[in-house]
Amino acid sequence: MPAANPIDGFEVDPATLTFIGEGLQRPECILAEPDGSLWTADARGGVVHITPDGAQRLITQQVARTFAEAGDEESRFVTGTLPNGLAFARNGDILISNFGTDRLEIMTRDGALRALVDSIDGAPIGKVNFVLRDSRDRIWLTISTRITNWMTAMSPHVRDGYVALYDQGRLRVVADGFAFTNEVRLDAAEDWLYVVETCGRRITRLRVADDGSLSHRETFGPADHGAFIDGIAFDAYGNLWGTHVMTDRIFAITPEGDLRILLDDDRDSAAGRALMAAFDRGEATPELMLACGGTIAPWFASLTFGGPDLRTAHIGSLRGTRIPAFRAPVAGLPMAHWT
Repeated sequence: MPAANPIDGFEVDPATLTFIGEGLQRPECILAEPDGSLWTADARGGVVHITPDGAQRLITQQVARTFAEAGDEESRFVTGTLPNGLAFARNGDILISNFGTDRLEIMTRDGALRALVDSIDGAPIGKVNFVLRDSRDRIWLTISTRITNWMTAMSPHVRDGYVALYDQGRLRVVADGFAFTNEVRLDAAEDWLYVVETCGRRITRLRVADDGSLSHRETFGPADHGAFIDGIAFDAYGNLWGTHVMTDRIFAITPEGDLRILLDDDRDSAAGRALMAAFDRGEATPELMLACGGTIAPWFASLTFGGPDLRTAHIGSLRGTRIPAFRAPVAGLPMAHWT
């Protein structure tokens, strides 16, 4: 008989959450190293390095103040530099998908930053959301939308997101027509690429060929979560964990496709219901989005397994200033930068 799923019966007790870091700005994505170090995206234009003893250091060429000093909440999330997804390059440099500058950047650990790619086929890339490096050093890039103000693309009728592959110095589209492409992950064998469609409120997967082309597109798990999905991460058993952004939940999808809610910081709030009802009508607004969010770290965005045993789960967020963490019943799947 197969081993029991480690998440059976598991729920995150909010009282057991610990918090890492302070004064962070938009810690959307988090990278973890085996020694317990964390690297988190930061809206001041780079990353914050948090060491196991809790010391933290902002690493950037120039501190940007756009996010902190924005005149209103909407402009805070759509203007200026907005480091979003992160991945380690083979040499330890940090790949940054910048949701504000609309380009893929690479930064050394002492802060030297350059654009790796800022166009595709001679045209602007669009809203660069997430970056993932695989074991063959290919770089997978997601573009949520070609619309500059991403909040206006939060609609069930917009499907202009795509996945691109950066390989041997060339960026090419490998799949398109997604409803706000967000995070992507590869399974343990790197046979399938799992793609979050935030406005599709589902996860799509595609089979990966040796040349990086994608095929056999299908939905994994529920056809509609009834909530916006943002980040995803596999555990070692094969469960796909993720976040519901704005309505702030942690979920997992079992290998059989069953959805489990493991933490709910929204509790079916009136603001969350109003947003989802308006979205269904094609009438979601920034005001309705900004009215949402729990108390732990508003707008859950990503989930990263870290710590020496890969069982400490860290929650990234778009509006929090600290990183909530909890102990998971199973280790995360090691990423390409773990050795």
